[in-house]
Amino acid sequence: MKQTWRWFGPTDAISIREIRETGAAGIVSALHHVPAGQVWPVTDIEARQREIETPDGNPSGLTWDVVESLPVSEAIKSQTGPTKRHLAAYKESLHNIAQCGIQTVCYNFMPVLDWTRTDLSYPLPNGGNALRFDLIDFVAFDCFILCRKGAVEDYDPAIVETAMMRFQHLDVSESRNLSDNIVAGLPGANGHWQLDELKHLLEAYAGMTPETLRANLIDFLTEVIPTAEGLGIRLCCHPDDPPFPLLGLPRIMSSTSDYAKVLNSVDSPANGATLCTGSLGVATDFDPVEFIKRHGEHIHFVHLRNTVRSGASDGDRHSFSEAEHLEGDVDMIATIRALLAEESRRRDQGRPDHDIPMRPDHGHALLSDFDRPTQPGYPLIGRLRGLAELRGAILACTSTRQERHLRNRT
Repeated sequence: MKQTWRWFGPTDAISIREIRETGAAGIVSALHHVPAGQVWPVTDIEARQREIETPDGNPSGLTWDVVESLPVSEAIKSQTGPTKRHLAAYKESLHNIAQCGIQTVCYNFMPVLDWTRTDLSYPLPNGGNALRFDLIDFVAFDCFILCRKGAVEDYDPAIVETAMMRFQHLDVSESRNLSDNIVAGLPGANGHWQLDELKHLLEAYAGMTPETLRANLIDFLTEVIPTAEGLGIRLCCHPDDPPFPLLGLPRIMSSTSDYAKVLNSVDSPANGATLCTGSLGVATDFDPVEFIKRHGEHIHFVHLRNTVRSGASDGDRHSFSEAEHLEGDVDMIATIRALLAEESRRRDQGRPDHDIPMRPDHGHALLSDFDRPTQPGYPLIGRLRGLAELRGAILACTSTRQERHLRNRT
């Protein structure tokens, strides 16, 4: 797997030179200053490439390998407003990205919010901190801060009662902090919503079923995949994070079977998946090896991270925290073995995309990470630790495969 690193551009507190020192071989980035629904200009894409490849006038040895994300607008997701204009802009952006030589484009189809957490600095026993989603805190926000219509009916009564007690013990500062953590918009989302704006955006999805949202995604893919395939671009959809409904919004990319419905609906090598083990792994029934066996040929990008379920649950909804990369509820070693087998299969087929780009994701804040303001979930030391652990696991699994291959030959 090609080891990459997410970089948020010139405003990122982590420099390209520091990323080079991590041993990463490629960069994952986006034009976050361009609003969803607008065209990514070639000049801006080329400027970002220069910032990556020659940050101080000298070659960094790094290239922009994956776009994450080319955002899908709410107009496209909900099929309201300027949908046709935004689709045209999306296709033009794909043309411009391809013109600049980038072939992998990640996106998501989560309505309104990107990945959602209630605590961006959850304290760990070792002194570091992590991202956390606490179900009780989220229900407190949904029912008693946002006061979303019908919210109370979406949860088990015992959960609502516990959340009400939690809300009653929040002071003004804690309530505002909880709202900011959930609503502010996180990396990958181009929005920064206030509560009234959030309520307005939710109205566009009022009564929308998962079937309707999935149909909208398939309509989107039917429109843009021929363009992507003609350009040699691989589109890959990131899963819902967390993989269950929030704020009354439908979720459609939360499981292996969800991906099967979408990948089978538009049969093309350009229609692919971003395997995020942390997002999908929150679900108790997720099996990453099964996902790779079923959808391996369509996996164009991988996020290797781990989560651990702890705290309250309500049916398929769980509290969880970001775990160390090789710990947590997902068997990371089995996942890496399955991905290496998929890469080997691609090499045997002569596929040019046999080296799947991966990146460590959502590292813990550790050591000097506390001395600089980084994006939530994207510290330097924490991700470096994760990348080092993953690199070691990949090397060990690769060596084991090579030894097994030699034994079979003899």
